[in-house]
Amino acid sequence: MFEVETYLRRLGFSEVPAPDAETLRLLHKRHLMSLAYDSSHFIKSFTGFRNVVDIDVDATFRAIVVEGAGGVCHDLSGLFRRLLTELGYDVSILAASQRWPNGQFGPDFEHTFNCVRLDGETWLVDVGFAGPSYLEPLRMTEEVQHQFGCAYRLTADGSHHVLERRAVVGDWRSVYRFELTARSVSDWDSPQDTASEEIVKNSLFAGTALRGRATDNGQLVLTGRRLLTVDDGHESIRTLIDKAEFEGVVKDILAGTGNG
Repeated sequence: MFEVETYLRRLGFSEVPAPDAETLRLLHKRHLMSLAYDSSHFIKSFTGFRNVVDIDVDATFRAIVVEGAGGVCHDLSGLFRRLLTELGYDVSILAASQRWPNGQFGPDFEHTFNCVRLDGETWLVDVGFAGPSYLEPLRMTEEVQHQFGCAYRLTADGSHHVLERRAVVGDWRSVYRFELTARSVSDWDSPQDTASEEIVKNSLFAGTALRGRATDNGQLVLTGRRLLTVDDGHESIRTLIDKAEFEGVVKDILAGTGNG
Protein backbone atom coordinates (compact mmCIF):
# COMPACT_ATOMS: atom_id res chain seq x y z
CA MET A 1 0.00 0.00 0.00
CA PHE A 2 1.30 3.45 -0.95
CA GLU A 3 2.37 5.35 2.17
CA VAL A 4 3.69 8.91 2.10
CA GLU A 5 5.56 8.60 5.39
CA THR A 6 7.33 5.39 4.32
CA TYR A 7 8.27 6.99 1.01
CA LEU A 8 9.65 10.08 2.74
CA ARG A 9 11.70 8.01 5.18
CA ARG A 10 13.22 6.17 2.21
CA LEU A 11 14.30 9.59 0.92
CA GLY A 12 15.73 10.68 4.27
CA PHE A 13 12.86 12.83 5.57
CA SER A 14 11.78 12.41 9.20
CA GLU A 15 8.60 14.45 8.77
CA VAL A 16 6.28 15.67 6.03
CA PRO A 17 7.87 18.79 4.45
CA ALA A 18 6.20 21.90 3.09
CA PRO A 19 5.59 21.83 -0.69
CA ASP A 20 8.03 24.55 -1.70
CA ALA A 21 10.89 24.83 -4.20
CA GLU A 22 13.61 23.77 -1.75
CA THR A 23 11.67 20.66 -0.77
CA LEU A 24 11.19 19.81 -4.44
CA ARG A 25 14.94 20.14 -5.01
CA LEU A 26 15.76 17.85 -2.09
CA LEU A 27 13.12 15.29 -3.00
CA HIS A 28 14.33 15.13 -6.60
CA LYS A 29 18.02 14.73 -5.73
CA ARG A 30 17.45 12.20 -2.97
CA HIS A 31 15.09 10.20 -5.15
CA LEU A 32 17.74 9.84 -7.86
CA MET A 33 20.29 8.82 -5.25
CA SER A 34 18.04 6.40 -3.38
CA LEU A 35 15.95 4.64 -6.03
CA ALA A 36 17.77 3.21 -9.03
CA TYR A 37 16.86 3.03 -12.68
CA ASP A 38 16.96 -0.58 -13.87
CA SER A 39 15.56 -1.82 -17.18
CA SER A 40 16.66 -5.44 -16.80
CA HIS A 41 13.12 -6.66 -16.15
CA PHE A 42 11.37 -4.17 -18.42
CA ILE A 43 13.26 -5.20 -21.56
CA LYS A 44 11.95 -8.75 -21.15
CA SER A 45 8.31 -7.69 -20.89
CA PHE A 46 8.13 -4.67 -23.24
CA THR A 47 5.60 -5.17 -26.03
CA GLY A 48 4.79 -1.53 -26.84
CA PHE A 49 4.03 1.80 -25.20
CA ARG A 50 0.32 1.17 -24.72
CA ASN A 51 -0.85 1.26 -21.10
CA VAL A 52 2.73 1.19 -19.83
CA VAL A 53 2.24 4.43 -17.89
CA ASP A 54 -0.80 3.06 -16.04
CA ILE A 55 1.21 1.40 -13.27
CA ASP A 56 -0.19 -0.42 -10.27
CA VAL A 57 0.93 2.21 -7.75
CA ASP A 58 0.65 -0.01 -4.68
CA ALA A 59 2.53 -2.94 -6.21
CA THR A 60 5.18 -0.67 -7.71
CA PHE A 61 5.59 1.15 -4.40
CA ARG A 62 6.10 -2.12 -2.58
CA ALA A 63 8.65 -3.41 -5.11
CA ILE A 64 10.71 -0.23 -5.45
CA VAL A 65 10.36 1.83 -2.27
CA VAL A 66 9.87 -0.96 0.26
CA GLU A 67 11.81 -3.86 -1.26
CA GLY A 68 14.50 -1.86 -3.06
CA ALA A 69 14.05 -2.96 -6.67
CA GLY A 70 14.92 -0.61 -9.51
CA GLY A 71 12.41 0.68 -12.03
CA VAL A 72 12.07 2.40 -15.40
CA CYS A 73 10.75 5.89 -16.16
CA HIS A 74 7.07 4.96 -15.94
CA ASP A 75 7.55 3.32 -12.54
CA LEU A 76 9.78 5.92 -10.93
CA SER A 77 8.06 9.01 -12.36
CA GLY A 78 4.64 7.52 -11.63
CA LEU A 79 5.49 6.96 -7.98
CA PHE A 80 7.10 10.38 -7.63
CA ARG A 81 4.09 12.05 -9.25
CA ARG A 82 1.83 10.42 -6.66
CA LEU A 83 4.11 11.52 -3.83
CA LEU A 84 4.30 15.11 -5.05
CA THR A 85 0.53 15.24 -5.51
CA GLU A 86 0.00 13.93 -1.98
CA LEU A 87 2.33 16.64 -0.67
CA GLY A 88 0.32 19.35 -2.42
CA TYR A 89 2.28 20.08 -5.60
CA ASP A 90 0.60 20.84 -8.94
CA VAL A 91 2.00 18.02 -11.10
CA SER A 92 1.45 17.09 -14.75
CA ILE A 93 2.68 14.21 -16.90
CA LEU A 94 4.96 15.02 -19.83
CA ALA A 95 6.11 12.79 -22.70
CA ALA A 96 9.50 12.90 -24.36
CA SER A 97 11.65 11.24 -27.00
CA GLN A 98 15.36 10.54 -26.80
CA ARG A 99 17.89 11.12 -29.56
CA TRP A 100 19.01 7.76 -30.95
CA PRO A 101 22.53 6.89 -32.12
CA ASN A 102 21.52 7.66 -35.73
CA GLY A 103 20.82 11.28 -34.77
CA GLN A 104 17.02 11.02 -35.00
CA PHE A 105 14.58 11.36 -32.13
CA GLY A 106 12.45 8.38 -31.16
CA PRO A 107 8.66 8.31 -30.75
CA ASP A 108 7.24 11.18 -28.71
CA PHE A 109 5.79 8.90 -26.06
CA GLU A 110 8.81 6.70 -25.34
CA HIS A 111 9.79 8.53 -22.15
CA THR A 112 7.62 9.75 -19.29
CA PHE A 113 8.48 12.47 -16.81
CA ASN A 114 6.72 15.26 -14.92
CA CYS A 115 6.47 19.00 -14.58
CA VAL A 116 5.56 20.99 -11.49
CA ARG A 117 3.98 24.44 -11.49
CA LEU A 118 4.98 26.29 -8.37
CA ASP A 119 4.83 29.99 -7.47
CA GLY A 120 4.36 31.06 -11.07
CA GLU A 121 7.20 28.94 -12.45
CA THR A 122 7.27 25.63 -14.31
CA TRP A 123 9.84 23.05 -13.28
CA LEU A 124 10.96 19.96 -15.18
CA VAL A 125 11.03 17.01 -12.81
CA ASP A 126 12.53 13.70 -13.91
CA VAL A 127 13.56 10.93 -11.50
CA GLY A 128 13.07 8.18 -14.11
CA PHE A 129 15.94 8.78 -16.52
CA ALA A 130 19.05 6.61 -16.24
CA GLY A 131 21.29 9.50 -17.24
CA PRO A 132 23.31 11.41 -17.69
CA SER A 133 20.79 14.10 -16.94
CA TYR A 134 19.82 16.72 -14.38
CA LEU A 135 19.95 15.84 -10.68
CA GLU A 136 17.72 18.66 -9.48
CA PRO A 137 14.59 20.17 -11.06
CA LEU A 138 15.14 22.53 -13.99
CA ARG A 139 13.16 25.71 -14.60
CA MET A 140 11.51 26.26 -17.96
CA THR A 141 13.64 29.21 -19.01
CA GLU A 142 15.93 30.34 -21.83
CA GLU A 143 18.74 30.80 -19.34
CA VAL A 144 21.56 28.26 -19.07
CA GLN A 145 21.33 26.43 -15.74
CA HIS A 146 24.20 24.80 -13.88
CA GLN A 147 24.25 21.77 -11.60
CA PHE A 148 27.23 19.86 -10.23
CA GLY A 149 29.65 20.89 -12.95
CA CYS A 150 27.20 20.40 -15.86
CA ALA A 151 25.28 23.00 -17.85
CA TYR A 152 21.71 22.66 -19.16
CA ARG A 153 19.71 24.64 -21.69
CA LEU A 154 16.43 24.43 -23.60
CA THR A 155 16.39 25.01 -27.35
CA ALA A 156 13.54 24.96 -29.89
CA ASP A 157 12.82 22.28 -32.50
CA GLY A 158 9.52 23.20 -34.13
CA SER A 159 6.82 22.67 -31.53
CA HIS A 160 9.24 20.80 -29.29
CA HIS A 161 11.61 21.90 -26.60
CA VAL A 162 14.99 20.15 -26.67
CA LEU A 163 16.78 19.71 -23.37
CA GLU A 164 20.54 19.82 -23.88
CA ARG A 165 23.36 19.07 -21.48
CA ARG A 166 27.06 19.89 -21.54
CA ALA A 167 29.73 18.36 -19.31
CA VAL A 168 32.98 20.11 -18.39
CA VAL A 169 34.58 18.77 -21.57
CA GLY A 170 32.66 18.38 -24.82
CA ASP A 171 29.81 19.88 -26.80
CA TRP A 172 26.13 20.31 -26.02
CA ARG A 173 24.27 16.99 -26.30
CA SER A 174 20.53 16.35 -26.40
CA VAL A 175 18.97 14.62 -23.42
CA TYR A 176 15.49 14.48 -24.96
CA ARG A 177 12.86 16.62 -26.66
CA PHE A 178 9.31 17.22 -25.48
CA GLU A 179 6.23 19.37 -25.81
CA LEU A 180 5.08 21.25 -22.74
CA THR A 181 1.67 19.63 -23.00
CA ALA A 182 0.08 17.99 -19.99
CA ARG A 183 -0.67 14.35 -20.77
CA SER A 184 -3.02 11.85 -19.21
CA VAL A 185 -2.46 8.14 -18.70
CA SER A 186 -5.04 7.44 -21.42
CA ASP A 187 -2.76 9.10 -23.99
CA TRP A 188 -0.76 5.88 -23.97
CA ASP A 189 -3.81 3.64 -24.55
CA SER A 190 -3.42 3.55 -28.33
CA PRO A 191 -0.34 3.04 -30.49
CA GLN A 192 1.44 6.32 -31.24
CA ASP A 193 3.97 5.04 -33.73
CA THR A 194 4.06 1.29 -34.20
CA ALA A 195 7.03 1.45 -36.59
CA SER A 196 9.12 3.27 -33.98
CA GLU A 197 8.01 0.84 -31.31
CA GLU A 198 9.37 -2.01 -33.38
CA ILE A 199 12.68 -0.20 -33.72
CA VAL A 200 12.80 0.29 -29.96
CA LYS A 201 12.07 -3.37 -29.31
CA ASN A 202 14.67 -4.52 -31.82
CA SER A 203 17.46 -2.13 -30.86
CA LEU A 204 17.36 -0.16 -27.63
CA PHE A 205 15.87 -3.03 -25.67
CA ALA A 206 17.72 -5.82 -27.46
CA GLY A 207 18.90 -7.48 -24.30
CA THR A 208 21.12 -4.62 -23.05
CA ALA A 209 20.13 -3.65 -19.52
CA LEU A 210 20.38 0.01 -18.57
CA ARG A 211 20.99 0.92 -14.94
CA GLY A 212 21.64 4.26 -13.31
CA ARG A 213 21.75 6.13 -10.03
CA ALA A 214 22.83 9.58 -8.90
CA THR A 215 25.74 10.11 -6.55
CA ASP A 216 26.29 13.12 -4.33
CA ASN A 217 27.89 15.11 -7.17
CA GLY A 218 27.20 13.11 -10.32
CA GLN A 219 25.88 9.86 -11.71
CA LEU A 220 26.68 6.25 -12.50
CA VAL A 221 25.18 4.99 -15.78
CA LEU A 222 25.72 1.34 -16.71
CA THR A 223 24.72 0.27 -20.22
CA GLY A 224 25.38 -3.43 -20.45
CA ARG A 225 29.00 -3.52 -19.21
CA ARG A 226 29.84 0.04 -20.29
CA LEU A 227 30.10 2.29 -17.23
CA LEU A 228 29.80 6.06 -17.51
CA THR A 229 30.83 7.93 -14.37
CA VAL A 230 30.03 11.63 -13.97
CA ASP A 231 31.87 13.41 -11.15
CA ASP A 232 31.37 17.19 -10.82
CA GLY A 233 30.82 17.40 -14.57
CA HIS A 234 33.84 15.28 -15.49
CA GLU A 235 32.94 12.14 -17.44
CA SER A 236 34.86 8.89 -17.77
CA ILE A 237 33.87 5.72 -19.61
CA ARG A 238 35.20 2.20 -19.29
CA THR A 239 34.08 -1.33 -20.00
CA LEU A 240 33.77 -3.70 -17.05
CA ILE A 241 35.45 -6.90 -18.19
CA ASP A 242 35.84 -8.57 -14.82
CA LYS A 243 32.66 -10.35 -13.76
CA ALA A 244 33.12 -9.64 -10.07
CA GLU A 245 33.67 -5.94 -10.70
CA PHE A 246 30.62 -5.78 -12.96
CA GLU A 247 28.43 -7.47 -10.37
CA GLY A 248 29.79 -5.13 -7.70
CA VAL A 249 28.89 -2.04 -9.74
CA VAL A 250 25.39 -3.39 -10.40
CA LYS A 251 24.97 -4.01 -6.67
CA ASP A 252 26.22 -0.53 -5.84
CA ILE A 253 23.83 1.11 -8.31
CA LEU A 254 20.82 -0.84 -7.08
CA ALA A 255 21.68 -0.33 -3.39
CA GLY A 256 21.33 3.45 -3.49
CA THR A 257 21.62 5.72 -0.51
CA GLY A 258 19.27 7.90 1.47
CA ASN A 259 21.73 10.78 1.81
CA GLY A 260 22.13 13.87 -0.33
